[in-house]
Amino acid sequence: MIELIYFIIGLIATLIGSLAGLGGGIIIKPMLDLLGHFDVATITILSAATVFAMSIVSLTNYIKLDVKINIRTSLYIALGSIIGGLFGKLLFNVLISNLSSIKLLGSLQSLLIFILMIIIYFLVKQRSKFPIYQVKNAFIIFVFGMGLGLLAAFLGIGGGPLNVALLAIAFSMQVKEAALNSVFIIFFSQLASLSFSAFSNGFSNVNSTILVIMIVSGMIGGFIGSRIAKMVTNKTVEIVFHFSIWFVIVISGVNMVKYLLG
Repeated sequence: MIELIYFIIGLIATLIGSLAGLGGGIIIKPMLDLLGHFDVATITILSAATVFAMSIVSLTNYIKLDVKINIRTSLYIALGSIIGGLFGKLLFNVLISNLSSIKLLGSLQSLLIFILMIIIYFLVKQRSKFPIYQVKNAFIIFVFGMGLGLLAAFLGIGGGPLNVALLAIAFSMQVKEAALNSVFIIFFSQLASLSFSAFSNGFSNVNSTILVIMIVSGMIGGFIGSRIAKMVTNKTVEIVFHFSIWFVIVISGVNMVKYLLG
């Protein structure tokens, strides 16, 4: 029964993640926190592995379907997110080693996710009211990527909503286009995150059965989500994006209270 629950969470999260550019980690992380079966370090690895599997399948599908990705912009953001992601993982490891209570770290992550999701929702919702930007400077794009990578790695969320918000506002992309490019960025950021985990603490403490189940669910979710993304409109993707963000806001709020009271 537990295995089935984790499979369903991974499947739904990555299906939505592939479709709306959320990646899936932003849903997986709070949901696994809510279940409470694993510590925050293990949850981060499970989330990263699932999202990485999703991104591989999604990108393969997008290439086959001849979907266009802004390689230059997304690659600079991805490279920046790799560097920022390494700093984010270092910060996470330092805090997990020095904090007296792991629950304190969990509550901090939940609080930051809660605040970030509210900001992202209103930024994307009101993006038409912002001046139209088209950032071209490679260094600035790289720095943006570093900031996104640091936050995503520290919070264990894969960075999807952050990517979509940045691409929509700083590069004037429609939500659907931003979602596709976000998956491209997520591939590199999660590859870096998993590599860092493998060379630092390894995966010996991770439940191998749950890990395999979630990777498989990520692959299936990525396949279905990327197929649907090709067929739906910008409006549909935007609705899915907004609904998912509010779902995460509610779950993160519950988790924050749970950690503080626990």
